[in-house]
Amino acid sequence: MASHRVSFTYLSQEDLLEAGCFDLRMAIEVAEKTMLAYEDHRILFPEKIVQIFDQATQNRINCLPATLLDEQICGAKWVSVFPRNPKLHGVQNLSAIFVLSEIEKGFPVAVMEGTLASNMRVAAVGAIAAKHLARKDSQSIGFIGAGEQAKMHLLGMKVVRPSLKECRVSAKTAEEEKQFIDELSPLLPDMTFISTNTVARDAMEGADILVTATSAQAPLLKAEWMKPGAFYSHIGGWEDEYKVAQQCDKIVCDDWETVTHRTQTLSKMYAEGLLSHSDIHADLHELVSGHKPGRESEDERTYFNAVGLAYVDVAIALAMFKRAESAHIGQPLNLQETMVFEHEDIISRIRL
Repeated sequence: MASHRVSFTYLSQEDLLEAGCFDLRMAIEVAEKTMLAYEDHRILFPEKIVQIFDQATQNRINCLPATLLDEQICGAKWVSVFPRNPKLHGVQNLSAIFVLSEIEKGFPVAVMEGTLASNMRVAAVGAIAAKHLARKDSQSIGFIGAGEQAKMHLLGMKVVRPSLKECRVSAKTAEEEKQFIDELSPLLPDMTFISTNTVARDAMEGADILVTATSAQAPLLKAEWMKPGAFYSHIGGWEDEYKVAQQCDKIVCDDWETVTHRTQTLSKMYAEGLLSHSDIHADLHELVSGHKPGRESEDERTYFNAVGLAYVDVAIALAMFKRAESAHIGQPLNLQETMVFEHEDIISRIRL
């Protein structure tokens, strides 16, 4: 008789770290490969489900599914975003969990912590954009925001632009800036770190690469701070004044169609009739495949807006699972030992 046991592997964040999954070079390579698969129609990518519990705070939990047809894996990220958590509770604002299932029998193969993969995906996609849109000789990078995604972004940028030598950071408090520098400077000993004491202009003006990574809904980045030849990576919602995009020579999105339905700066401009489809140079996968050009001159100002692509999340999670599996790391768990009515004591377990 066939076994009806259904098992999967559970992976905590500590398991993933032990298995060597905090590998941004791996995440970048996986993201690029998966974007090409998407362009080749080898990805199923349905709409995400959003549940917003408070319009003022934007506290929400989202479900983001995707299927990698070549790998025969369907996955979903269940992610919570509670922007006020750090201030109110002293804890992170984002947490996530992944479920991965094979699509031959439809059984789960892994349940895993997802915050690490999610933050790595943000950094990997931003880094891929920088690879195509930032000057190859970029020396300086400026940040508005000093949280986990800003930290990840710096590591990703350094992978694709190893020429970066100076990092300036502006946050809501000098303490946040200090924490950013204390945590990142040992990882990047060849970089000079500068705290701006919360002055955003000092972080961004004249930088080769500009990054906004905040939960703000305000025009924090000013157009006059973005020099010719600079590359801007926009991570959050509304973080820059409209003139930033209007002065850029190329605007690239991870997925422009998705952006039009969100609340980013470009989304607001589109809704107000200040931006049209023809103003968008490309989606990022078109740069990766070479179907459209990236940077074409030293003086181009370039703008990248990412809203997050679940299929890249799922692909990175799968790569992490495979690495952990090959290292024999993770906890095997049974979803069921047998089917319900095959339990010998099922009569005593039923309540009618």
